[in-house]
Amino acid sequence: MTDDEDRPRASGKALGDKAASHEIGQPLDTLSVAEFDARIALLRAEIERLETARAAKAASLAAADAFFKK
Repeated sequence: MTDDEDRPRASGKALGDKAASHEIGQPLDTLSVAEFDARIALLRAEIERLETARAAKAASLAAADAFFKK
């Protein structure tokens, strides 16, 4: 599995068949309500992915610490 395979993707239907993406700091005044909703969903999925990866990394570090402190 590549890094791209576990990244969240928005459905094309959410943005009228346009791919959803969001760049931090981009202007928001041209977005529709549907585009806001799609981007919020995309960002929430990305936050969940980051939290899962962080938890796995923390567990790995804790296991290594426990192993080497014996």
